Amino acid sequence: MNMLKSLMLCAAVFSTAAHADEKTLRVYNWFDYITPKALEEFKAQNPAIKLVYDIFDTNEALEAKLLTGNSGYDVVVPSNVFLAKQIEAGVFQPLDRSQLPNWNHLDPKLMKLIEANDPGNKHAVPYMYGTILIGFNPDKVKAALGADAPVDSWDLIFKQENISKLKQCGVALLDSPSEILPLALQHLGLDPNSNKPADYEKAQALLLEIRPYITYFHSSKYMADIANGDICVAVGYSGSFSQAANRAKEANNGVTVDMRLPKEGAPIWFDMLAIPKGAKNPQDAYTFINYLLQPQVIAPISDFVGYPNPNKDATAQVAPAIRNNPNLYPTEAAMATLYTLKPLDSKAERARTRAWTRIKSGT
Repeated sequence: MNMLKSLMLCAAVFSTAAHADEKTLRVYNWFDYITPKALEEFKAQNPAIKLVYDIFDTNEALEAKLLTGNSGYDVVVPSNVFLAKQIEAGVFQPLDRSQLPNWNHLDPKLMKLIEANDPGNKHAVPYMYGTILIGFNPDKVKAALGADAPVDSWDLIFKQENISKLKQCGVALLDSPSEILPLALQHLGLDPNSNKPADYEKAQALLLEIRPYITYFHSSKYMADIANGDICVAVGYSGSFSQAANRAKEANNGVTVDMRLPKEGAPIWFDMLAIPKGAKNPQDAYTFINYLLQPQVIAPISDFVGYPNPNKDATAQVAPAIRNNPNLYPTEAAMATLYTLKPLDSKAERARTRAWTRIKSGT
């Protein structure tokens, strides 16, 4: 009888522990990509949910966890190109939209663009989006190139007569073959999503021509350097230049940071909320995603991170300095020039990797 009681007690303990684990919601998002207030308000509105919020800084770090088949997370935030590969690998659960009543706030035009990576918008919900563009120090660029410097064109970067004069004040490019090589292809009049290895040889040749004038390749260092005046031009993420401009103002260091979405167009990217197949608590994952789909929740996050969100009903609530900046919130005309990036086939991927290795080494 005592043994039976002990077994029953153990079963009750295990049941309670399992229930507690089920109510733990594990979220894995990019570094510095949400407001502390949003997390606190979610916890206050959902006291039964224990929120564990972890951060990463590269898509590769997230993908390494996801491809094990047991990431340990209920909500993750891959970028759209990585999302496409991960959908193919069967990493995510299809969405049950009946559990996302706030879905109707999403902008249909942006959702259409996302279908290039997530057909039918079946697996993920967009969180933030942005473009690759040119950030610059107006005073230093004017000193190097004059008042007519083509800051609204990729000619600033890809034409040797321009970038050679900018070398003196410093030029940085993203350390990202999947984002820089499509720009070179586009500049050459080729498909930014080309699967032809020969096209990557042409893009490589273009970048090797300007390689002597590039100070460095890095995916975050440029933010601090342009805010401090250590470089004068960078090719980077739209919101990062908004943050750099704010840092320069706060430091009162006499540096001005401006940005332009080039007239020829650029890649548009989306960071997506998705639920892995191995998620232990998908129910609360839906609660969290649906919470972020509220206009009054997502608008202050855009203010904080400097990126636009895809919530059409939140735009009016975003700070005017962000929503009225056409380089952050692209105009209708600019939207027509933007394109999503897609995963390459294995042959093109190898060609792109080889090209990037040569470009970075300058050989």
